[in-house]
Amino acid sequence: MCAAAVHAYGELLEFPVVVGVDGSEPSLRAVDWAVDEAALRGTSLRLVYASLWERYEGVSVAADLAKPSEEVMAEDIVRTAERRARHREPGVKVTTDVLPEEPEYGLIRESRSALAMVLGCRGRTGMTEALLGSVSVAVAGHAHCPVIVLRGSHDNQARTGRHGRIALGVGEKPTGSPAARFACEEALLRGVPLETVRAWRRPLHEPSAHPLIVGHPAHLEEQQAADMVEEALRDAPTGLQVQRRTVEGYARDVLIAVSREADLLVVGSRRRQGHFGLQLGRVAHGVLHHAACPVAVVPEPA
Repeated sequence: MCAAAVHAYGELLEFPVVVGVDGSEPSLRAVDWAVDEAALRGTSLRLVYASLWERYEGVSVAADLAKPSEEVMAEDIVRTAERRARHREPGVKVTTDVLPEEPEYGLIRESRSALAMVLGCRGRTGMTEALLGSVSVAVAGHAHCPVIVLRGSHDNQARTGRHGRIALGVGEKPTGSPAARFACEEALLRGVPLETVRAWRRPLHEPSAHPLIVGHPAHLEEQQAADMVEEALRDAPTGLQVQRRTVEGYARDVLIAVSREADLLVVGSRRRQGHFGLQLGRVAHGVLHHAACPVAVVPEPA
C-alpha cells in the first residue's frame, strides 16, 4: 500500500499543496509548514485568501486603488505570505489567489485539485487556540484532500519536529485506508518512524480478572485491535520503521495522549455520498480541538 502509494501519487504531483492565509500568526506558521511539505513532495505551493468582503463593505473602495479596502488588504496578505514562502524554500514554485467568497466554500473547492491543504488553528477572531476555528472544522470535514491543521504551538513559527515520529490512529476500516497511506508517506518523506495506534475497550459486563481469562495474552477486544493494526500496515514498505500499539481506552483520549509525543497525528474521516452535514466523526473532531501536535484529517470512503 504505502510504498506503492508514494509512486502512485506521482500522477498527482502537478497538484499543489494549498494553504489558507489570512494574515494571522497561525496562518503564517501554516505557510511555513505548507512550503516545507511542498518541498518534501516535489510539488508547488498555492497561497489562497478567501473572504466575501462585498457583504461587509459594499461599494466602499480604497481611495488610491479604486478597489475595496478588504481586497487591497487581501492582496497585501498573500504578497507577504509569498515572500515568506520564497525565503524559506526558494526552490518551490509559489502561486497566489484572492477569492471573493466565504473561506469555507473557497477552500473546499480548492481541495478538489490539491495534494494536501494546510490551515492554521485559528484566524483573526482572537478565539483561544483551545477551540478550533469554524473554518478549519468545516474544511477538515468536507475537503477532498488531506487537511493538516496546525495545533500545538502558540507562535508564528513552524519548527522542526521535536519527537521524530508520525502517529496514525487506525480506524474501523483499516484495509486500503487512505489515512494509513498518507501516514506512511509522511513518515517515509521525513525519514522518521510511524507509530500506529488502535484503542480498544473491554465490554462493560466483562470482569477485569475473570478466572477463565487470567493469564491469556490478550482479551478478544485487544486482539481484534492488534489485528486491525496489522491490517492497516499490510502493505507497509519494509524500509519503514513501524511501532505498533494497542491501548485500552476511548479512542479520542488515547489519540490526544499520543499526540503529546508526535510531530503529526493522522486520522481518517469518512465521507458519505450525498451527505452535506458535518462529516467529521467524534474522534477526528475531538483530536482537532485538543491534540498537542498538528493533525492531518484524511477523507475516507464510508
